[in-house]
Amino acid sequence: MSLEKISKQLKQNDSCSEKKMPPVELWDPPYCGEIDLQIKADGQWFYNGTVFKRLSLVKLFASVLKKEAEEYFLVTPVEKVKITVEEVPFIITQWAWQDDKQTIMQLSTNLDDTFLLSKEHPLQVSEQGELYVTVRRNLVAKVHRNVYYQWVNFAKEVTTQQGTTLAIESTGEEFILGYLD
Repeated sequence: MSLEKISKQLKQNDSCSEKKMPPVELWDPPYCGEIDLQIKADGQWFYNGTVFKRLSLVKLFASVLKKEAEEYFLVTPVEKVKITVEEVPFIITQWAWQDDKQTIMQLSTNLDDTFLLSKEHPLQVSEQGELYVTVRRNLVAKVHRNVYYQWVNFAKEVTTQQGTTLAIESTGEEFILGYLD
């Protein structure tokens, strides 16, 4: 299985437009092996040890990324290949308020996925205190440290049964950044 073959299949499949994500959750093609494609913890994509230079190609492959259990695959309608993801496939690199009242927060990933911080795209804190947001399907993005520090600047202290937390709000939901005690 080669990256060129997958790329050709995706371009022929025309369902990979920027406006509509392909329905990879509905595809269950046969497993075709593993390729030397890695997504590093910093969000960079490598093929055979060489970094991808074309963002458009990375976005194309990211559109058909699928996670099953703890493994990641690139999936087309006719085949599935395993890849390596060091931590998670995406990084939250930017955010902005979408309204004057600062109640709706839009997030952006390193691959220009944009979405609102909401019930559908919740913020979660790992046991190690790292922050992650669900991007799509069961794929998550790690919140970049710069974004985290910006959020801490306006986060509010909230007392809960588990202790005092730092929290932010978006789309009427409260999201915990971490625990203070």
